Amino acid sequence: MELLTLSEIVDVKGGPGNFTIRIRKKPRYVDTDKCIACGLCAQKCPKKVDDEFNADMGKRKAIYIKYGQSVPLKYAIDPDNCIYLTRGKCRACEKFCPTGAINFDDKEEIISINVGAVILAPGFKPFDPSGLDSYGYKTIPDVVTSLEYERMLSAGGPFQGHLVRPSDHTEPKKIAWLQCVGSRNTNQCKNGYCSNVCCMYAIKQAMVTSEHIKGESAEQSIFYMDIRSHGKEFERYYEGSRESGIRFIQARPHTIDPGKNNKGAVMRYTDTKGLQVVEEFDLVVLSIGLEAPEDARELAEIFKINLNAYGFAATKDFSPVSTSRPGVFVTGAFQSPKDIPQSVTEASTAAAEVSRLLFASRGTLTKTKTYPPENDIKGQAPSIGVFICSCGINIANTVDVQALAEYAKELPYVSFVDNNLFTCSADTQAIIAEKIKEHNLNRVVIAACTPRTHEPLFQDTLKEASLNGYLIEMVNIRNQNSWVHQKEPEKATQKAKDQVWMGVARVAKNYPLEQLKVEVVRKALVIGGGLAGMNAALALADQGYPCVLIDKSDRLGGNAWYLNRTYRGENIRPMLEKTIDRVENHEKIEVIKNATLLSVDGSVGNFTSEIETNGKKISVKYGAAVVAVGAKESRPAEYMYGQDDRIMTHLEFDGVVKNSEDKIKKAKSAVFIQCVGSREKERPYCSRVCCTHSVESAIYLKTINPDMNVYILYRDMRTYGDREDLYKKARDLGVLFIRFNRSKKPEVSIQDNEIFVEVFEPVVQRPVKIYADMLILAAAIKPYKNDKLVELYKCSVNQDGFLNEAHPKLKPVDMPVDGLFVAGMCNYPKPIDESIAQALAASSRAGVLLAKDKMELDAIKSVVTDKCDGCALCVDVCPYNAIKLVQDSKTGKGYVESDPALCRGCGICEATCPKGGIIVHGFTIEQMQAQVDAALTTQLIYQ
Repeated sequence: MELLTLSEIVDVKGGPGNFTIRIRKKPRYVDTDKCIACGLCAQKCPKKVDDEFNADMGKRKAIYIKYGQSVPLKYAIDPDNCIYLTRGKCRACEKFCPTGAINFDDKEEIISINVGAVILAPGFKPFDPSGLDSYGYKTIPDVVTSLEYERMLSAGGPFQGHLVRPSDHTEPKKIAWLQCVGSRNTNQCKNGYCSNVCCMYAIKQAMVTSEHIKGESAEQSIFYMDIRSHGKEFERYYEGSRESGIRFIQARPHTIDPGKNNKGAVMRYTDTKGLQVVEEFDLVVLSIGLEAPEDARELAEIFKINLNAYGFAATKDFSPVSTSRPGVFVTGAFQSPKDIPQSVTEASTAAAEVSRLLFASRGTLTKTKTYPPENDIKGQAPSIGVFICSCGINIANTVDVQALAEYAKELPYVSFVDNNLFTCSADTQAIIAEKIKEHNLNRVVIAACTPRTHEPLFQDTLKEASLNGYLIEMVNIRNQNSWVHQKEPEKATQKAKDQVWMGVARVAKNYPLEQLKVEVVRKALVIGGGLAGMNAALALADQGYPCVLIDKSDRLGGNAWYLNRTYRGENIRPMLEKTIDRVENHEKIEVIKNATLLSVDGSVGNFTSEIETNGKKISVKYGAAVVAVGAKESRPAEYMYGQDDRIMTHLEFDGVVKNSEDKIKKAKSAVFIQCVGSREKERPYCSRVCCTHSVESAIYLKTINPDMNVYILYRDMRTYGDREDLYKKARDLGVLFIRFNRSKKPEVSIQDNEIFVEVFEPVVQRPVKIYADMLILAAAIKPYKNDKLVELYKCSVNQDGFLNEAHPKLKPVDMPVDGLFVAGMCNYPKPIDESIAQALAASSRAGVLLAKDKMELDAIKSVVTDKCDGCALCVDVCPYNAIKLVQDSKTGKGYVESDPALCRGCGICEATCPKGGIIVHGFTIEQMQAQVDAALTTQLIYQ
């Protein structure tokens, strides 16, 4: 893979499997192979450039950091602002560069590349509110955008993570966020869509703000039209923010004026009771939306793909990342505004589509990463390097990292200590490898965040520095310290010292471990035959991998059988039948209906399951599994559901539409009630799809009978993304929307065989009584009881019962158990397009595993020692059946054996064994005792 930066596409020719792309590669003027990112060039550059995203809030140099995080930290020259390139004088950077990395002779060139497929991911453009004069942006110093505020909170930002307002650099005590700036607005701009992410990032910023304000807490207010916390765990986070004291004000301020002496701001708005309010704030944050990138239309013309009305790439619900041109796919915010989990998911979705297209060429251009020979540390005394991460302000704002570094220098065996702003960044990885060699380090302690997400990265760095990857100890001074002790920095710093001492004591006892390689069964199991499961199976099969698809029912299709249309108006039944036909006739897919999963043995790369179908048991071997067992519509326990056929759920309404449309046409009035069973104490989550389904259904009713009175009673209308167009269309057609809150829910009654709904109308501030021929309840989507599945695979569910992903942002479709991947509504409620996208993403991730003949397992495994006497206590407690009792054929003595492929290193066996007959590598008694002794020593010192 080649990273082509500072480039632009000239033209594209060819088609799927054989594109020729000509690229104009602009001069970099910096040789990235020579650049060591010392920063002298930027320090000596005399030119300052306006840049609202830079650390000093408005100014940066003409030579600046261009690369980082994903590639090593390097500098680049801005040709539009460089004095030499614009005026022919200066070249100060060239004179001071110690490595000769500056190259003003670099020239533009046209290069051609041949590829089989293209993925477009140009991102988005933040909305610029400069044209909205009523908000005072750019004229009132203390009115900033959400992106600028994010920089203000950052340790690398203008105020080094200390929250001060721009006008006078004093700490703001009263902050307001104004939502939907540049979104859901067709009057001041042309962005009728919802940007999807703004509500949650505003809530997050408000919550984080309290961490930055020392002493008395700030007063924080969020002005909103609808709070759209429709993602997994989002509603719980929203409710938590309300409980923490953040004010949520349903209002859209029409004017922002400067405060006294042009400091702070004054906002004017009308509250829900119609009263005019004037309120002063120290700082106002404009929650700006996401727009299509500036060059979207040019990009679309070059690649000959269609865009939607807002300039985002046009796709379809059943092919969510495929553009109108075969072989060209999109991902991220260029497809539509979306958050990080969805962007990461759809990156894998696009990769799946490319893998299907190019599977015949798989492996022809791949290279295996190699490492230098590993140093033999046998007989060497420990020489430990300690690298302490500031994590921006996540750690450094609570823990005194400088004091921690000085403390670590005095610990036994410590040869080198360093403090880094972001230890996980690519440039710091290079520094760590360099320091290992320079100081002959043979063990490393990383005092940073959780090993769950970052330990593999640091292990790789050690291997690149010729050390065994297991000669490392990660000390979690963020999640287990700074995040939970923000109000007690002195105690947090002392705790961090204890943690580092314990880490040093433990790593001194670490020894090299060898990873076991196992054969991969290049076959997949897909559990669940709905749209998500079928699409996952098809994607795997199209990549060339045999697949077994099992479903508990006697037909494939799941919930899709009960739905009529997608939100874009695409008919579901024809696409569903086409998908089923493809699955049942695919040569690499075996379909087993009426199936029950009885058992699971083995581990990643080599699972074995017994499946029962129609009284017959079948054994299946597979290397990876996609879990797509779906979810179901709940049965309401309120609003008189079940007492009258005219009171129905969404799916029941779709069934009536499908079978009795003439009956519906005769109705004079229809009422929809939202959040029935969702966003309640029993289910404190949003079911995500209900608002869109109700609005789409209301439009259908007004289309077949314009005279019908249609009402939607709602708490927050969550038509995110371009679904907002449906909300506007419904209002234009005359659908009436009435907001209610949880304390004043609608009341349903049946009088003289007629249905009435009474609800408090917030605009007129009085109850209204509505006659309804039909009452449609937006019933919550709830997970199936997956206890058996969880028990078999040792996976987990969240507190709402939905299957967990390994990490919501880093691994949104991987499950916590290696080799398992999740898709569809069993993970969280989602519409068809997102379910299919997640299914394809799961197939992509599974395909990465199945592409290997062999794979390496983690070396943290149990091993039997010569102290084992065959008591078999460990056999009884092992939850993975990895240990078995065997008998020596000669002596007749019993002893145990541990299967490393089945063992997951949980340590129960070691904890149970009374004689040290079985241990777990990396967690030996000696290693843990060293940690405990260090902890006890620190306690004695304090006393």
